[in-house]
Amino acid sequence: MSDLSLQQNSLTEIHRSVRVPAGASWFRRLFAFIGPGYMVAVGYMDPGNWATSIAGGSAFGYTLLSVALLSSLMAMLLQAVCARLGIATGRDLAQLCRERFHPALSFPLWLLAESAIVATDLAEVIGTAIALQLLFGLPLLEGVLLTVLDTVLILWLQHKGLRWLEAFVIALIGVIVICFVAQLVMADPVWGDVLRGYLPAASVVTDSTQLYLALGILGATVMPHNLYLHTAIVQSRDAGQSVQEKQEAVRFATIDSTVALVLALLINSSILILAAAAFHVNGRTEVAEIGDAHALLAPLLGTAAPTLFAIALLACGLNSTVTATLAGQVVMEGFLRIRLPPALRRLITRGIAIVPAVVVTWMYGESGTAQLLVLSQVVLSLQLPFAVIPLMLFAGDRKRMGALATPLWQMALGWGCAVLIVGLNVMLLKDFFFG
Repeated sequence: MSDLSLQQNSLTEIHRSVRVPAGASWFRRLFAFIGPGYMVAVGYMDPGNWATSIAGGSAFGYTLLSVALLSSLMAMLLQAVCARLGIATGRDLAQLCRERFHPALSFPLWLLAESAIVATDLAEVIGTAIALQLLFGLPLLEGVLLTVLDTVLILWLQHKGLRWLEAFVIALIGVIVICFVAQLVMADPVWGDVLRGYLPAASVVTDSTQLYLALGILGATVMPHNLYLHTAIVQSRDAGQSVQEKQEAVRFATIDSTVALVLALLINSSILILAAAAFHVNGRTEVAEIGDAHALLAPLLGTAAPTLFAIALLACGLNSTVTATLAGQVVMEGFLRIRLPPALRRLITRGIAIVPAVVVTWMYGESGTAQLLVLSQVVLSLQLPFAVIPLMLFAGDRKRMGALATPLWQMALGWGCAVLIVGLNVMLLKDFFFG
């Protein structure tokens, strides 16, 4: 363990490690920037998304597609702001919180950020364990314990270099896309009903159950730790220090994250559409557990569907592990200026997440893990304002941002997102405490 007071860079082992070829074609320079957006996007399609999307699709059909769309648009905007902030200041969000806020505020923000990462990791533990059970018949409790071993895979990939890690993530996203395209072909939904599902419905706000699931989708889509991660990982590109080079870096980083998040939206929509087409349309409106969804797919869609479903779930769990590890490193280094060996950092985060997963799995079995998955995503939504509001405060500092100052339209929409998130969370808490 060492003090980072003299070290000003985020993720020092990968800082400016990817060279952007000067004088190369526009496409070659863009290609050099492709990667960080996908590292962030995998957090938007983790097993927590599955639990909320399956529950929402089976219970309410295509209605919550509008929430998935709104959440993804918010994510695209906020991640673009993150990329701009990281490139313009050379600092990540955690570092800026430590530098700009009093310790009485920055320390609680660190605790909230760490708890968000643990909630994320909890969803990954449970999701990966369920995938192992579905594919190999492994008991759920043993699968939860075995998830510690993914540390070895992540550390090996980190040792190979960032581009290897990014390639691994993009390859698994490709696997997920193929699995869901095949399942949607089998489900054959009514596409007119699907498109109408993207239109906002008042019931999302007036129905407390829909609101709870909507906040779960929001928390599973716009994840707090991704805001910290993106401000740091975007600095892995060695794009030059001139204003023009930084402006180009902002454009390329925004394209990278936006395209990746469009892909994440398609995957998240596919999960919800599959649940609506396979379960809600057939009168099965109470399917909330991933295991039950898997079991019901075979009689409804054919024997190949459950296997594709489980493979995609495992890929999501492994992918999300990568971003949780890096985000934990960013948060700890930025807020506390403490650097732990990656293996130790990973084991601590995973160890904390495993404890509640083991207890709930042992006491309540699969039904308990399903509820814990959705709850973990709602917890993330409740913590989201404590990352979004600092992000918008720093992004609006035109003096510090200089020539890369955030456009006023992005600031207006960003603050609108913050107000919406706070408002929805207040409504959820009101329903919880006052019925």
